[in-house]
Amino acid sequence: MLFADLVAVDGRIHTLDDRNSVVACLAVRSGRIVGRGSRRDINDLIGPATRVIDLEGRTVVPGIVDSHCHPDSYAVRLVKWHDLGPDRVATKEALLAAISSAADDMEPGQWFVGYRFNERHSGGYPTLDELDAASHGHPLFILRTDGHLGLANSAAFAKCGIGHDTPDPAFGRFDRLPESGKLTGLVRETAAHIFLSHIHENDTEAEIAQGMEQVFDEALSLGITSIYNSLTPSRAIRAYQEMQRAGRMRVRMGIIASGREPGLIEALVAAGLRTGFGNDELRLIGVEWCPDCSTSGRTAAYYEPYLGKPVPGEPEQNRGMLLYEAEDLKQRAIAAHRAGLLVCIEGVGDRGIDFALDAIEAALEAHPVADHRMRVEHCCYVTPPILERLRKLGAVDSSATGFMYDLGDAYVAGRGSAAMDHMWPHRALVDAGVPAPGHSDAAVCRFNPWTAMWSMVNRRSGTGTDLGASQAVSPLEALKAYTRLGAWSGFEEGDKGSLEVGKLADFVVLDRDLFAIDPQKIRDIRPVMTFVGGKLHYQA
Repeated sequence: MLFADLVAVDGRIHTLDDRNSVVACLAVRSGRIVGRGSRRDINDLIGPATRVIDLEGRTVVPGIVDSHCHPDSYAVRLVKWHDLGPDRVATKEALLAAISSAADDMEPGQWFVGYRFNERHSGGYPTLDELDAASHGHPLFILRTDGHLGLANSAAFAKCGIGHDTPDPAFGRFDRLPESGKLTGLVRETAAHIFLSHIHENDTEAEIAQGMEQVFDEALSLGITSIYNSLTPSRAIRAYQEMQRAGRMRVRMGIIASGREPGLIEALVAAGLRTGFGNDELRLIGVEWCPDCSTSGRTAAYYEPYLGKPVPGEPEQNRGMLLYEAEDLKQRAIAAHRAGLLVCIEGVGDRGIDFALDAIEAALEAHPVADHRMRVEHCCYVTPPILERLRKLGAVDSSATGFMYDLGDAYVAGRGSAAMDHMWPHRALVDAGVPAPGHSDAAVCRFNPWTAMWSMVNRRSGTGTDLGASQAVSPLEALKAYTRLGAWSGFEEGDKGSLEVGKLADFVVLDRDLFAIDPQKIRDIRPVMTFVGGKLHYQA
């Protein structure tokens, strides 16, 4: 008789199998589930060396799968950048004071770099003159929380060879004052990546690995056991392989390789690597391009103009921008899809989603596959025609549910309250049978899946702004978006997403019952224990 390594007893274990079974006990051997049910069902699996954990009636759910986030860049920023989120800087004066204080202690010529800045909750954008005064001659770049816009000072523009007369890069923009043509400091899309490329060029694999330890700690404390790294560059792929060799992968990692890095996806195609290559700790999920942008930053592509007051230098009748030529993106998608790589394309506004679906449709016409699972990343503004197009193409709405809690206010301000009936419309998606896994897009938004699920169920932003009650879903439907559907969207449903015999023993013990509490309390849920492969990796 082979005994279990671990048995968890006397809980309310929501397995999320096809019948939504709830059991009391779970048995684990060699990292996988070997038994579940009542105490009687698993008693024979308990041997002299089996660890038995009494759950004391607590609720257990499968480990959370965050199917689109950016842990590699988050890791580097934890090590080297300044966190300028609203919880750190609540006013423009506080932002400028933080810059000035840090600049006083910096070496000559050293860059000040910050992230998570949200002008809506931190007093607005500072002017170029204000940034210059606060930074004391140091080059400065601050990435807006969405990752698509940034603020640069005069020293940073000079370092990157940009002047008031420098033309905008393709698919980007240096904002300028309408009356003078002078730079405002705000840069959009590919213009922001000029600065990001300069700053990140000296990042090392060791720094990624160092920061990832903090990322893993945070993820595990929230019940996240699997992460899909969106737009993964080759440097991070190397870092993760080294971490795996050293036994440091405490959270399972899925790689979605970056179309931003020249030659990376072409190299995967040439090498014959396909979706699924790897193992339970580190696996190639797919490839990704980012042609659409940020609604909260007013760059995502919509058919109708943005509402509200534009920032100085914003285009008139602003409908956002797209970052690829249509035929170029179609050929990239066709090549990757034909090579057996899961294609993921970002689309946020309705025009951006249609643009992504055009490429997916072209790939399917060139190489028909029934169960392709090609994904539109973020996929926020899903109007009824787009919903029907997703359904007909069999495309996945890889939904940026994390945006609802952290960025919902900006979406209402930029698109209007009426648009919320089609923004992240999970009720309509579920009813139409369109798969819609949820994700954080961290560090654009917080990692916390419970705040996102709170917004999915209550249809409110974190500050209470109404996001359209007609699209509310149940707590069970919200949880499935972060478990079963997340795993399915990466072709991993055979190993994770539910607690069934034969699957990986990734599960979370919660401090309260998601299915019994007042829905307003969902955002207060905290994991008590997080297990990955039956090993306790976090305990409150």
